[in-house]
Order: sequence, then structure tokens, then C-alpha cells
Amino acid sequence: MAIIKDLILAAICTLGFCILFNIPRKQLIYASLIGALGWLVYTRLNEQINTVVMSAFFGALTVGSISEGLARVRKVPVPVLLIPGLIPLVPGYGLYYAMLKVVEADYQAATEMGVETLLVAIAISSAVLVSTSIGKRFGSRVVR
Repeated sequence: MAIIKDLILAAICTLGFCILFNIPRKQLIYASLIGALGWLVYTRLNEQINTVVMSAFFGALTVGSISEGLARVRKVPVPVLLIPGLIPLVPGYGLYYAMLKVVEADYQAATEMGVETLLVAIAISSAVLVSTSIGKRFGSRVVR
């Protein structure tokens, strides 16, 4: 039951940002589902391997790969599906808690949380880079 709740909440979160970013109406459901699937991969991997950075990498890789393929099928630019799909993975909580620890003068905890947040952001951007590179290399052969 928790999986369904996670999927629904991640899809709603992504949908909200789709509306904020003025994503075309025909693409709203696809972008929302991509965000939900990326979040599902992230949460399940985080439970299995218990590392936020690798979980974020594979969640973003899932979002990037599905976005690349679906963008070709739907004939839309990849960022229309990719950017909203990454929103649930963005480590906003890490930035918030790092700043909170700075205000509380707990600099060691702030450094730890800040470094983890930076690593998650690097993992997300690396996964997008990998999925985009693979999509450009093999994408023209997949759908025509």
C-alpha cells in the first residue's frame, strides 16, 4: 500500500510542477508518471542499498531514459518530460537541513548534510548526462 501512496504523491508533486512550468496538456500525464516512476526507483533502492546518492543516480537515470524514449514516441522535446520528472528527486530537504544546522551553529552536521546534498545533485546531473548521451547515440535507430 505504501508503494501506491508513494506513486500517487510523486505524480501529484510532478503534476504541480508541470502546471507551473506550462507543460502542454497532452504531456501532463506522461510527465507525472515519469516523475512517479523515478521516485519509486529512488525510494525502493534507498531501502535496499541505503545510500541516497546511488539511489538518486538510478532514479534520475530512470527518469532520463524514459523521458528520452517517450519524447521520441510523443514527438516532443526531451526537457518537456525530463525536467518535471526530476522534481521529486531534487534534494531540497538536504539544503534546508544544512542551512538549519548552520543557524544552530552545528557546523559539522551542516557540512555533512551539505556534502551529501551536493553529491545527490551531482548524481542527478550525471544520470541525466548519461541518459542523454545514450539517447543521442542510439535514439535515431530506435524510433523512426
